[in-house]
Amino acid sequence: MDPAEGTDATDVTGGVVAVAGEVIMDMVPAGGVDLFRAAPGGSPANVAVGLARLGVPARLLARLSGDVLGRRLRSHLAGNGVDLSHAVDASEPSSLAIVVLAEDGSADYDFRVDGTADWQWTDAEVADAVDGVLALHVGSLGLTTPPGGAVLRRLAARARETATVTFDPNVRHLLMGSAEATMRVVDELLQVADVVKASDEDIEWLAPGRELADVADEWASRGPALVVVTRGGEGALAVGRAAGLVDRPGLPVAVVDTVGAGDSFMGAVLAGLHRRGLLGAAARERLRAMDAATVTELVDEAVEVSAITCSRQGADPPTAQELRERHAG
Repeated sequence: MDPAEGTDATDVTGGVVAVAGEVIMDMVPAGGVDLFRAAPGGSPANVAVGLARLGVPARLLARLSGDVLGRRLRSHLAGNGVDLSHAVDASEPSSLAIVVLAEDGSADYDFRVDGTADWQWTDAEVADAVDGVLALHVGSLGLTTPPGGAVLRRLAARARETATVTFDPNVRHLLMGSAEATMRVVDELLQVADVVKASDEDIEWLAPGRELADVADEWASRGPALVVVTRGGEGALAVGRAAGLVDRPGLPVAVVDTVGAGDSFMGAVLAGLHRRGLLGAAARERLRAMDAATVTELVDEAVEVSAITCSRQGADPPTAQELRERHAG
């Protein structure tokens, strides 16, 4: 199926997808020596923006500061159509990440996050956050950083009763502690999540020396209906309960940088499931029964969206209109 079909907000299957986690201002290279520009980021925020651009009603559960960076982050999210009605007005400062790019466009990060707004969740702040949603996506630093990480993990467990739960570990070595500690969080989420997406770099850190397909198969056996592993320019593989192993190639693209590529991929997977009516607790058995052809379509759509993001600077996922024009051409 054309990933641009049915992705206007008026055309998609009804229902909100919620995303919970951090919103970080990225300082990204701007083309000159020691020259940076401020670009809104944070893995969950990027997923929410990607969903909204693909026409999926997206609700972001975030703690947004009222400082200069926080106001800019809020404006970026609202300007992209992300629902902030359940965002918390936080008194703490915004988080900051400094991005360094390698020659191949891959990104490394240095963070300024001590005492910032993103990690201070309380259970009261998310008491009604997933009421009426079809799905909840969680991942990255928000799940592993105290004190709020435990709050979001409890939220994911509660959301499973009525919604699809999706999870991306999105490993950030500098802030997540040891691989063993991070894997304990992954283990907890594997008992809750219906869909898991990880990168080859995530798995190499969490399960060193193991084949990607073997790890994906093991993770799928522990609960999820679908586990997808991205491999940069080499594409992605997926293991589905009914589909088995699906291995798809990447798309050739002139890489500007890889910032937000995995988040764009995750957003496209969620949008594809949304469009096919496969989100929500009532759809759980149909999600588990996806055949190889459907999983192939989903992965190919997500690979395309991710490749487009890599072709431009920063976390800048495509819109449904861009995809339509790309396919029409």
